[in-house]
Order: sequence, then structure tokens, then C-alpha cells
Amino acid sequence: MDKKEQILQAALKLFVEFGFHNTPTSKIAKEADVANGTLFYFFPTKDDLVKALYLDVKSRLTNYVAETMRSESTLKEILKVHYTESLRWALEHKTEFLFIEQFNASTYLKQISCEEIEKHTKPFVAILKEGIDNKIIKPMDIGVLFTLIGGHTFAINKYLIDNQLSDSKRTEVIKDTFELIWEMIALKGD
Repeated sequence: MDKKEQILQAALKLFVEFGFHNTPTSKIAKEADVANGTLFYFFPTKDDLVKALYLDVKSRLTNYVAETMRSESTLKEILKVHYTESLRWALEHKTEFLFIEQFNASTYLKQISCEEIEKHTKPFVAILKEGIDNKIIKPMDIGVLFTLIGGHTFAINKYLIDNQLSDSKRTEVIKDTFELIWEMIALKGD
């Protein structure tokens, strides 16, 4: 692992444990086993580090979901795989999920450019738009649909993390909650 990656991993651990404001860069450098100057070489400010870590985690999640997408035959199957794999990734990467949750509730989110956010949301938004265009999904504002599904996904993941469920029960919850989402967004008969 290179020094930049060491810093990102240390920051992830400490931000989740202590929060953004209670984690000084000196503590991150110590945890990463690098000099303070090395940390500032890669990340001139703590704000730069927080945002870079967010983009790194979001990229890993986006890439994971993209890699798991198969050529499903129906829009419902595509959305189900996207939902299921997003939850599986979050369950396997609890610290990253907690970091994203913390980041999304902070003022840092407003500092991420629209272009950067769009890079991570564009594939999913395209799927939703296709569903609307093909009269499979209710004709709603894409932003509302995206927020509805994203909020649902975050809430279910939080539920899964907070409750000790067997693998079969976890799978059942994921399956059942996807069906609830589908019932909300699908036009009747699909």
C-alpha cells in the first residue's frame, strides 16, 4: 500500500470513529505512519482529504456495482441487481458506508462538484430514465425517484447493520424491500 492509500485508510478509520472535526490531521498522519508533511503533500488541507476520501469510496462502490451488473433481461431485474449489490457492498464495507452516511449529512457534500456527483449517479439515472421512457416506471421527476430509492437503500442498509440477522433473513429483507420499491415506482401491470 502506498503512502497516499495509507493516509486514506487511516482517515477513513478515524473519521468514522471520531468524526471529521474531532480528528486532527496529526492523528491521521500518526495512524497512517507518515510524517505530517507527507499528508499535506497529498492533501493540502483536511477538507481536501475528506473530499478525496469520499470520492475514493464512492468510486469503489460505483465500480463494484458496475462490475456486478449482468445483461439482465428486464428493467426490474437490472434495478434489483443494482439495489441488491449496493446493499451487499455496504454490508461488506461497513466503515465505508458509515463514512458516506456521515459525509452526506455534513456540509462537505455541497463542496463536491455537480460533475463529480453526476459521474457516480449518471448510470443509475439513465436506467430510471429508460424505465420512464419505456413506460415501465411511473413518469416522475428523476431527482425524486433517485432520492426515493437512495434514501430507501440507505435506510435498509442501516437496518441490516443494526440488526444481527442470519444470511437467509438478510437476503429475505433485501428481496422484500426491493419489491416494495418496485411497487412504488412501477406502472401497474409491470
